[in-house]
Amino acid sequence: MAINLASKYSTKMAESFTQHSITDAAFSKDYDFVGVETVRVYTPVTVDLVDYTRSGINRYGLPTELQDTYQEMRVTQDKAFSVTIDKGNNESQNNIKEAGKMLKLQLQEKVVPYVDKYRLSVWANMAGTVAGITKPTKDTIVDEISYGAAVLDDAKVPVSGRFLFITSEMYNLIRTSSQWLGIESLGEKALAKGIVGTFDNMKVVKVPSSLMPNGVYFMIVHKSAAVSPVKIKDSIIHKDPPGLSGSLLEFRILFDAFVLGTRNMGIYVACSSSAVQAAPTFSLSGSSLTITSSGGTIKYTTDGSDPKTSNTAQTYSRTVNVTGVKVVKAYASASGKYNSSVTTYTL
Repeated sequence: MAINLASKYSTKMAESFTQHSITDAAFSKDYDFVGVETVRVYTPVTVDLVDYTRSGINRYGLPTELQDTYQEMRVTQDKAFSVTIDKGNNESQNNIKEAGKMLKLQLQEKVVPYVDKYRLSVWANMAGTVAGITKPTKDTIVDEISYGAAVLDDAKVPVSGRFLFITSEMYNLIRTSSQWLGIESLGEKALAKGIVGTFDNMKVVKVPSSLMPNGVYFMIVHKSAAVSPVKIKDSIIHKDPPGLSGSLLEFRILFDAFVLGTRNMGIYVACSSSAVQAAPTFSLSGSSLTITSSGGTIKYTTDGSDPKTSNTAQTYSRTVNVTGVKVVKAYASASGKYNSSVTTYTL
């Protein structure tokens, strides 16, 4: 006999996942992946303002057909585990109860940390700004975080809804920083699991070093910039299956993490200078645009979309003919390094 725990305990499993996750509160829940593994998000392309003309036709400017870009998000992470509970080792307990305990323990100790680490890694690679900096000290950490917040301010990212994910080492630097003492306390009552206070209106989340991407000191994430669907597909306990006296617990989870190309400036990552690929530079000669970076691969777009997420992104191999093009955006990637920030060249 098989009992489907996913349907029987789906609410409890979702609550358990959220309770133990340090990243679950920091992304958008606006996109529905139920029943599908791929979602296409369309974003309208806005037009520039022009001077109003008080005579003639087209006084408001030449009408331009509304264009849009799109981003496809496909869930790729399909993970599972299988555990047996021998009846001889479980004589005094109900197998279903024991399976439920095992499931909760697996979620807490294996599944949730794995998903959290994956999300943080994706956010680090797909962030709108990846800043390579000198390792902060207690005298510089406040300035570095404040600078990151200012980058979001300049990109018109809302103040409300920002999260500061920071290593324990960097968090301790804040606590002893002379710039911070007496200004604001990090000792506020925790607002959610893992949140230890606020910094400049951002909810502070301490991240274990085992989960934070290598070389990253901190990252600022606005919840509108990221999408991270989780779908528990199977959680089944088989009682006395062939070849086993006892129970077999099988669990399967589909999940992924994405950064919205139109909102990726809502993520700022500060990491070691050696951990991030140098951003591309541009050189224009006539109608030919040369894009260069220190090794690695360059991807670019000519339609205004973000090359990190756009379906129109192309891999750079030779000069780009920019006749009729208004803007070129590019980023560079290299093995073992975080993707560079996106740089823009306006013609």
